[in-house]
Amino acid sequence: MWKAYTSLTKSGIIVFALLSALTGYAVSFDIHNMQSQFVITDPILLMIGLYFVAAGSFAINQAQEWRIDAKMKRTENRPIPRGVIQPWQAYVLGTIFCLFGLLLLAIIGPYPAGLAALTIFLYNGVYTMWWKKKMAFGAVPGAIPGAMPVVIGYSVNTPNIFDPASVYLFLVLFLWQMPHFWALAIRYRDDYASGGLPVLPVKIGVHRTLYHMGLYTLAYVGVAMTAPWFVKANFFFLLLVVPVSLKVLWEFSKYFRANATQGWLPFFLWINLSLIVYLAVPVVDKWIYWIVSFSV
Repeated sequence: MWKAYTSLTKSGIIVFALLSALTGYAVSFDIHNMQSQFVITDPILLMIGLYFVAAGSFAINQAQEWRIDAKMKRTENRPIPRGVIQPWQAYVLGTIFCLFGLLLLAIIGPYPAGLAALTIFLYNGVYTMWWKKKMAFGAVPGAIPGAMPVVIGYSVNTPNIFDPASVYLFLVLFLWQMPHFWALAIRYRDDYASGGLPVLPVKIGVHRTLYHMGLYTLAYVGVAMTAPWFVKANFFFLLLVVPVSLKVLWEFSKYFRANATQGWLPFFLWINLSLIVYLAVPVVDKWIYWIVSFSV
């Protein structure tokens, strides 16, 4: 049952969402007013509340899509298609989790709770029910809820979620999802076709999908390279972001030239590693600067 629970709530993705939220929290924190701004319960409630929101949202999503999951080899062993968990049970568990998570986030403030509620609506309401099933480019607007955890974390310390730093973090997470998802869609193209989902490789073919992946990969790397204009990025930006960006572009060029017949795994691994680097560097550069200044 524990394995079924972790599969139902997509625990691996939740860990990434929590790390993204912590990134937003760390970047928005005013290190110059440490004593007055830091509230120990804020990051704790953020992590616990967002965990329940994400777990509940994913459980509801699997209840919504279990018939599609049953048609796809990649997802046919999820707990609802296997009969381990009933759809109504997932709906009840997911609803309770979402409400409890929103309550915890509301203790922090209206912005984290409101943004989390908006994320649930976009993911379970609009994306799952409409964009994903009807649109070949559904992954583009669908990337909005996927990028929201970093903004939720950012809003804990300030309501100014349109600050340059917040916009940068959101754009990095938003743009990353297209090459990431379409690489998977190419890899499991037949699966998505069996499930009746109009993902880009199914609707327009692999070759044309690669062109769109290239555009979003360039935009993604381009935003990361402009980080110093948005966030605190100095030494580690030069040490990590620049070489990783060049490596991502190189791996995509090989993947593109092979028309997706080779190079899938290196590109997929590097695009994911780059996201970790792009999100971590602003945090490290900001807090290293503070630690050095405080020590001096």
